[in-house]
Amino acid sequence: MGKNNFQLSKSVSDSKRNKTLASAENEYDLMVFSHLRWNFVYQRPQHLISRISRHYKILFIEEPIADEIEDGYELNIIHKNLHVFKPRVKDMEAIPSVLLAFLQSTQVEYAWFYSPSFSSLLAYIDVNFIIYDCMDELSLFKGAPAELIEQEKFLISEADIVFTGGKSLYESKSQRHPNTFCFPSSVEREHFEKARYHLSLPEDLKHIPSLIVGYCGVIDERIDMDLLQNTALLLPGVSFVMIGPLAKIDDSELARAPNIFYLGMKSYESLPQYLAAFNIAMMPFALNDSTKYISPTKTLEYMAAGKPIISTAIKDVERDYSHCIPIISTAEEFAAAIKELLNTNNQEYQQDYNKILDRTSWDNTANSMIQILKETVK
Repeated sequence: MGKNNFQLSKSVSDSKRNKTLASAENEYDLMVFSHLRWNFVYQRPQHLISRISRHYKILFIEEPIADEIEDGYELNIIHKNLHVFKPRVKDMEAIPSVLLAFLQSTQVEYAWFYSPSFSSLLAYIDVNFIIYDCMDELSLFKGAPAELIEQEKFLISEADIVFTGGKSLYESKSQRHPNTFCFPSSVEREHFEKARYHLSLPEDLKHIPSLIVGYCGVIDERIDMDLLQNTALLLPGVSFVMIGPLAKIDDSELARAPNIFYLGMKSYESLPQYLAAFNIAMMPFALNDSTKYISPTKTLEYMAAGKPIISTAIKDVERDYSHCIPIISTAEEFAAAIKELLNTNNQEYQQDYNKILDRTSWDNTANSMIQILKETVK
């Protein structure tokens, strides 16, 4: 997932070694605060920040890693302009002690937030411009802390720029901040287009019977497990393959049937191999609070792979892509859509896909964001 070239582990008690590290190498143009770890599923933060690091030196700060050892940190050097800081502390309140021990200077041009839970750290750094890239409505996710709503209010009040990861989020946040810009999920097209050509079949797919209807992404409370299970029972001759890590749900909550297969998290590099084996790609999202504002990155990834797609009625999917993606709500509709797509020539939707893909890329999104930053600085 991430390509780390070098890793350091330090404790704040080791002051001599920290002072050695505290050089110009520990000064940054931009600090990113993310609830998603760099080595987790490769998605919006990794796509954007890796590209923005071509222009700025970035420290990517993750959520705490609770540890029994003395407070410290790990530093992963992705490349000279992108470092990932992993605080080994018990909670958010303990991050400043290890972060300030690491930094040469607390002055930074930009602070970029993916989660409002980090907003209290603004008291410890001298920042000129604050960016909130809101990719999800985190307060509606399972297990979200109650204080997240107030933390977001504070962050939005302090932010100079708000970016949103979809139209529904834009409609919500633009009412609260005058400098809000909509940048929906994009795609690294050339990477996923590899799935359109012959690729070797991954070992863990070789024992799974085709036809395959597959999903790639985080498996959490956003997946409609009843819909998945009931559809699998209606189509015992179809294999339903789920690729991705479990998050915030227990194994006992998963949909189960003889033809449902969970293969775990795969590297970003290997995803085209898995997508190449899919006959159909699916987005069986539940319609609940946690999916109210999502704009799934995988929509465009599936398109770039050239796969027919079936989705539930996620607002940002339905209003932008219903002309080329069947929208379903029940297991019976899901099963009928699968049967129809398996017997349909795919040239028509491929033309629609290409028109959509021609309009977007992570490179374009990152460049547009950088231009907004430069204009804000003026």
